[in-house]
Amino acid sequence: MGKRNRRRTKFLLAAILSAIALTGCEEKKTAGEAEGEYETLKLKYEGSVGTVTYPELAEDLGYLNPIKLEWIGNTISGPASIQNAATGETDFGGAFNGAIAKLIASGAPIKSVIGYYGSDEDTYSGYYVLGDSSIKTAKDLIGKKVGMNTMGAHSEFILKEYLKQNGLTDDEIKQVTLVVVPPVNTEQALRQKQIDVAVLGGMLRDRALDNGGIRKLFSDYDLFGSFTAGSLVFTERFIKDNPNTVKKFVEATAKAIEWTRTTPKEEVIAKFESIIEKRGRKEDAETIKYWKSPGIAEKGGYIKESEFKVWVDWLEKDGEFKNGQVKLHDLYTNEFNPYKQEIENK
Repeated sequence: MGKRNRRRTKFLLAAILSAIALTGCEEKKTAGEAEGEYETLKLKYEGSVGTVTYPELAEDLGYLNPIKLEWIGNTISGPASIQNAATGETDFGGAFNGAIAKLIASGAPIKSVIGYYGSDEDTYSGYYVLGDSSIKTAKDLIGKKVGMNTMGAHSEFILKEYLKQNGLTDDEIKQVTLVVVPPVNTEQALRQKQIDVAVLGGMLRDRALDNGGIRKLFSDYDLFGSFTAGSLVFTERFIKDNPNTVKKFVEATAKAIEWTRTTPKEEVIAKFESIIEKRGRKEDAETIKYWKSPGIAEKGGYIKESEFKVWVDWLEKDGEFKNGQVKLHDLYTNEFNPYKQEIENK
């Protein structure tokens, strides 16, 4: 990590710690001050354009009652989402597990409480090129542009793992240019040849495939099989001050995940369309019809140690972490998950 990045990390950490202190003093209720069973009845969060998050689904299904979500805007960046949670801009955020490990390693006191996205044979992130592209192998990506939603998160990690597995040197990997493109615009950027490779996931991927003229180079599922890739986080301070609220949130979100797994796909899509229509954010719900599966490996978003270990090992090997710098048990907890005993007693 260069001096500039170290200074930026120190500045960010100072801002996070300052914001957490102010948030804890001024905004959050303590357990003894709250009305009723829960310490707070409102959770600030960021959404995603044209999609429905599992907490949003949980609220609509009534699983979250009496707690309400307060939408403050949308995000396309997992690292930004968890930074906002760390500084108190929001109460919870979500990101790729490798990005969570990096922020915790920098000193941010956040903790993962439930998995919220991942990959399986139906739901995954693929790296696509135009049908007539000359790109056939990893070596062909040298000097090319890859469009993705954000830097330092899932798409970048998966791309670099693919390049390393296929024998590219560090110098060659640096010659692959990463370009940030909003997910809803990535397909268009590829077709207009503004980028050479587009990272397309889930419903946006399936819509692009329906439009034709693109082909898959590889996917995260090809590399790792089924796995939960990202988690929702709260600050440790928020968890300590609001344990009943966090427990309710995790239980409700876990139940919402399982609702999508056990409910006919057509009903899930209809529910998502209804939620998008009711919230009135003037967004395109067209891609929702391509929803296929939750893409989360374990029941109710239960977090497996291996889902963090693979990225911590990767970051140690890459020189971003010192050996032993990050303790896996500091990154996540399953204590609030209602399926914990069922899974661990198997």
